[in-house]
Amino acid sequence: MSCWLVKSEPHKYSIDDLRRDKTTLWTGVRNYQARNFLRAMQVGDSVLYYHSVTEPPGVIGIATVKATAVADPSQFESDGEYFDEKATPDEPRWFAPRLGYVRSFSQVIARKDMLSCRQLEGLECLKPRSRLSVHPVSEAHFRFICDLAS
Repeated sequence: MSCWLVKSEPHKYSIDDLRRDKTTLWTGVRNYQARNFLRAMQVGDSVLYYHSVTEPPGVIGIATVKATAVADPSQFESDGEYFDEKATPDEPRWFAPRLGYVRSFSQVIARKDMLSCRQLEGLECLKPRSRLSVHPVSEAHFRFICDLAS
């Protein structure tokens, strides 16, 4: 079992949206390294849900992987924001796993607060130039963040 972190802008798709929908296909990721992480996700993996481009940014809840990645349908929508003219149904370039809601935290575990925790050293989303919207998280980091939320 692996642990992950996914970032979403709450005005686009928040943890509350996931709670309402129960599951969602995690579409629209257009970074090759993040795409490879999405393809590596397995059913049952744990996911930290991070709200970005908000104040304060930080981890707001937990999701789980409900289904492994399939071809991201948004790459084929010619009028959509995530259309990729080089992608075809026979040779898709982008992939999306299905994530399911687990729980919301009562408050955001803010990035600024996580930065002061030496137990979270090495966490990708805390690195100064990190822009990855999906990345692996160690089990120790996952547990520590969940403990902060309790």
